[in-house]
Amino acid sequence: MIELLEGFPDNVIAVAGKAQVTRKDYEQVLIPAVEAAFKTHRKANFYCELGPQFVGIDMGAAWDDFTVGMRHFFRWEKMGVATDVEWIRRTINAFGVFMPGEIRVFPYAERAAARTWVAGDAAKAAA
Repeated sequence: MIELLEGFPDNVIAVAGKAQVTRKDYEQVLIPAVEAAFKTHRKANFYCELGPQFVGIDMGAAWDDFTVGMRHFFRWEKMGVATDVEWIRRTINAFGVFMPGEIRVFPYAERAAARTWVAGDAAKAAA
């Protein structure tokens, strides 16, 4: 399940992954949020929390994650992920160097700092 998170500037797509994340979650929740953000913003930031309730992601969702990211590849400014899931941390750290924007992985306990970092200048501009 993917849940949209509130309290972010409108150029930040913020989600929490809970239980099993599926392709249907991407199609019904994440992709529409990404497309909506890019209709009004040239660049956007992404924030994701994967806490203790997260159990995994199915292959269809993983493929959608890849294709959505690639479709807007040069439009991402910052991506922050708060998680203690080791395979996700390792994957992001290994492939993050290929991303055009900044990407950081935070321990789940530091999700408040992750949210602040991702919102960054956008939060100041919105205030």
